[in-house]
Amino acid sequence: MLPDIRLLQAAIALAEELNFSRAARRLRIEQSTLSKRIQELESELGYLLFARNRQSVELTDAGRGFVEQARIALWHVERAVGSGRFAHEDAEAALNVGRSPYTDPFLITTLLSIRLPLFPQLRTQVTQQFSCDLIHDVLVGALDLAIATEPPEVGRLTTVKIAESPLYIAMPEKDELAHKNSVSLDMLAGRPWVLFERRTHPPVYGELMQLADQRKVAPSTLHHVVVPEDAYSFIVDDDAVAFVVKSGAIRIAREGITVRPLNEDALMLKTYIASRADNRSRVVSELVRAFMRKLSVLTRTEPFSTRAPA
Repeated sequence: MLPDIRLLQAAIALAEELNFSRAARRLRIEQSTLSKRIQELESELGYLLFARNRQSVELTDAGRGFVEQARIALWHVERAVGSGRFAHEDAEAALNVGRSPYTDPFLITTLLSIRLPLFPQLRTQVTQQFSCDLIHDVLVGALDLAIATEPPEVGRLTTVKIAESPLYIAMPEKDELAHKNSVSLDMLAGRPWVLFERRTHPPVYGELMQLADQRKVAPSTLHHVVVPEDAYSFIVDDDAVAFVVKSGAIRIAREGITVRPLNEDALMLKTYIASRADNRSRVVSELVRAFMRKLSVLTRTEPFSTRAPA
């Protein structure tokens, strides 16, 4: 007998929150109800999913394995319901596409503008996550495609490079560097820096800090933000320089702030469209081909390179 979906939801929420009170609020149930559901699930399974006492909640090894697969199972149930709804509404196909928060909006609008003659009622749903999370969701089947900046190279994944762009430096308009067409990392030594949080994009953050260390370029102070807009006060009040991507540069450029590209070949950001290597969906392959053709026309670039799965 398979566990009830409510029990799976309870285990997943508790695994992600590791706190009964927060998990219960998230599920909009009483904490006592959550405890009963976890106990019922563990009783059905015959093993503990969580090691808990009055101070803490931790996943057991068995719980870690169970929750990982429970997420996939729950997603398949949700997708089955969605597919049925689309069929009921006479939609021929539905695709789930993920995007990185650093993705150029032009790429998303181009993808959404695609119309496939073979799938005239195609519906595309777009969600936003960090690149590492996007790749995980593609691999487990939660996403059909992902547009990700500097995604990790993993097996069972096919990626095609669709864009390449520099980081940008946001600075006060009065800054001495504002008259330059571009800036280098060395020009930023001894200045207050504003960086995106490491967790938002570990590979890019690591490459930037490694290059700065190699060049012996260090900031006077270092601030971290999650969204570019949060850098505004540091730039205006502290004469700081902020490292942002193209979409962030567009959002933060306003009165008193200007942006310049960072002229560092080692820090060029590459964006890929990714899918599972074993994905045999006709609609996915048709959409990717149409997307690549349209990008080639719009950007007048050479053919893009493909990374095959390891």
